[in-house]
Amino acid sequence: MTVGDEAGTGSESRDPLEVWIDQDLCTGDGICAQYAPEVFELDIDGLAYVKSGDDELLQAPGATTPVPLPLLRDVVDSAKECPGDCIHVRRVSDRVEVYGPDAA
Repeated sequence: MTVGDEAGTGSESRDPLEVWIDQDLCTGDGICAQYAPEVFELDIDGLAYVKSGDDELLQAPGATTPVPLPLLRDVVDSAKECPGDCIHVRRVSDRVEVYGPDAA
C-alpha cells in the first residue's frame, strides 16, 4: 500500500490532521503557498510557515495548524511537491506522520 491510496485516505478522513513546516529544511520555493494559500505563507525571511485558522502566521518552531478537510488534497500535494521535504502532515490523535518525509 502506498501513501494516499484508498485505504489510507479513509483513516485520514476520520482522524483530524495537522501540518507543520521544518524551516531548517525550507528552500523558500513557495510551492506550498501556491497549492494551499489558506494554510501556508512565505514570510519576509523567505521561508514558509503555516497559518492559523484566523490567518495568523505561526512562526514558532514546530508550530502546527489543523488541516481543513476540504484542503487536504492541496496540503498533501504541497508535501509531495516540496523540494525541501519540510512539510509534515500528521494525525492529531497519535502524532503519526501520514504525509511528508517521515511518513511510513
